[in-house]
Amino acid sequence: MTSPLFMLFCASSLFAVFTPGPTVMLALQNSTQYGWRRTTLSSLGNVSGLLLLSTASAIGLGALLRSSAVLFFGLKLIGAGYLIYLGVRQWLSASVAADCGHGSAQHRSRASLYREGLLLALTNPKAILFITALFPQFIVHDLPLWPQFVVLTLTFMGLSFSALMTYAVAGHLARGGFISALQSRAFRRGSGSLFIVMGVGLLGLKSR
Repeated sequence: MTSPLFMLFCASSLFAVFTPGPTVMLALQNSTQYGWRRTTLSSLGNVSGLLLLSTASAIGLGALLRSSAVLFFGLKLIGAGYLIYLGVRQWLSASVAADCGHGSAQHRSRASLYREGLLLALTNPKAILFITALFPQFIVHDLPLWPQFVVLTLTFMGLSFSALMTYAVAGHLARGGFISALQSRAFRRGSGSLFIVMGVGLLGLKSR
C-alpha cells in the first residue's frame, strides 16, 4: 500500500469514526453516567467487534449480506432491536435516577460494559457494509492481501477507539454541567430517544 493511499484511507476513516452514530452515543451515555475511564471498556468492546467484522468481511460475509435479502433483513431487525432496547433502558434509568436522587448511577460490571460495546458493533449492519465497501478501495491487488487487510483493520480500530475516547472525555467533562436531577434526567431521556430513532432508522437501511 502506498503512502498517499494510506493517508487517504486514514482521512476517510477519521470522517467515519467521528461522525455521530450509535457507538458515539454509547460513549457519551456511559461517560456521563460512569466516567471516561469505565467508558474505555465499552469502547474496547466496540473495536473488538470491528475486528470481528473486518475478519468476517475478509471471508465474504459482506458480500453474502448484500446478496441475501433475508439475511440482511434479519440482521437489521437484530440491530434495530438492540438500539431500541438501549434507548428504552436509558428512559428507565432516567426514572430510577429521578427516584434515587441526582448523581446516582446503577452499578455496571466491567464485563457488562465491554459486552455492550461488542454487541453494538456486531449488530450494526451499517458497520459491516462500511468495512466491506471501504477496505477494498485501498487494497493494492498486486500485493499480498492479508498483510494489507491487517494494517487497514488495526488502523481503523485505533482511529475508532481514539474517536470514542475523545467523545467519552468530552461527555465526562460536560457531566459537571448537569447540576440538577432534572437536567440529568433530560439528558438520559434525550440520548435514549436518539437510540430509539436510530434503531427505527436502521430498518430503512438498504443493502445496496
